[in-house]
Amino acid sequence: MALTQVIHHIDDALAKELRGFLASLPEDAGACGEHDPGWLTVLRDALGHRTMSIVAREGVARPGARPGLHPGGRLVGYLPLALVSSHLFGRYLVSLPYLNRAGVVAIDSTVRDALIDAASELADQLKVQYLELRHQGEGIKHACITQNRTDKVHMRMALPGEVEDLWSGYNAKVRNQVRKGDKAGLTIAFGGTELLDGFYGVFSTNMRDLGTPVYPRHLFNSVLETFGEGAELAVVCHEGRAVAGALLLHNHVGGRRESTVPSASSLRDAKHTNANMWMYHELLKRSVSRGAGVFDFGRSSPDSGTYRFKKQWGAAPSPATWQYYLRAGDVAAVRPDNPRYQRRIATWQKLPVWVTRLVGPAIVKGIP
Repeated sequence: MALTQVIHHIDDALAKELRGFLASLPEDAGACGEHDPGWLTVLRDALGHRTMSIVAREGVARPGARPGLHPGGRLVGYLPLALVSSHLFGRYLVSLPYLNRAGVVAIDSTVRDALIDAASELADQLKVQYLELRHQGEGIKHACITQNRTDKVHMRMALPGEVEDLWSGYNAKVRNQVRKGDKAGLTIAFGGTELLDGFYGVFSTNMRDLGTPVYPRHLFNSVLETFGEGAELAVVCHEGRAVAGALLLHNHVGGRRESTVPSASSLRDAKHTNANMWMYHELLKRSVSRGAGVFDFGRSSPDSGTYRFKKQWGAAPSPATWQYYLRAGDVAAVRPDNPRYQRRIATWQKLPVWVTRLVGPAIVKGIP
């Protein structure tokens, strides 16, 4: 029997215990860097979300355990959650916003069921429109889960052991485009908050061009401060001007090391330099040098432009199943590809970048 409990604040002792638990799980348990409890701090501080976790423990009371923190024995399951709420879009319980894969992790199906039961009850208590569980893999069968989204896939690339071996794995087209970046005289810098101005300038401009409200600058500052050496910015410059940038995370869960890019952008007017292609080559090199065995490009719709971009590097698709306990409304209602938003997107693309930086963060924090 597993005892579950909703935790509204993770102290240092529990954070350490959670990291040890995640590191102990086999690969098929679904644990990844996005489950690190540090993300709850980032989402709370940078986006204003109300964050919480559901932990599951063996159902045997532990002598001397502090009431309210340790309802049972050893940790056997974990589900991080954030309440995304706004007057414009509604209320949603998500694991986790901004990230692609922070769903249920547990030692077995019984514990998984207990966590989903507890999450569904919490969704009822909070009166959200739906509970969204962002799983990697095929997803979980449970009576409360009434809808699945499988329209996107994770694009992941196995990395060689040495940086020099990357080049031989590229096809001729990719090599040619990277060489064009070399000839254009591009430079790259890896670092922390000292690169934030250059990165955010590119990122916010690209988000405006896409018609998407931009995340606040503080989100990236918070990620860098929270994860230390596990997070870094990359900024590509052409003739002294920032033209591309990325947030690169290096995760170590158990014996699995991987690098991920939750945010990356390049300027459209610098397309002739091949800055985006050149940057990804440098990101892959950096990941290999940091000991990663896998590079996660993020999610894409099959056969889309971003899917083909990622596939050309050698990335292969793997299932990405977002699952829902739907209480009201439509799970697609607030997705940016919803036709109802097309006119607003076109209007957003015409706004000055400074306006989108001012208004965008207040909007995007309410989008699950």
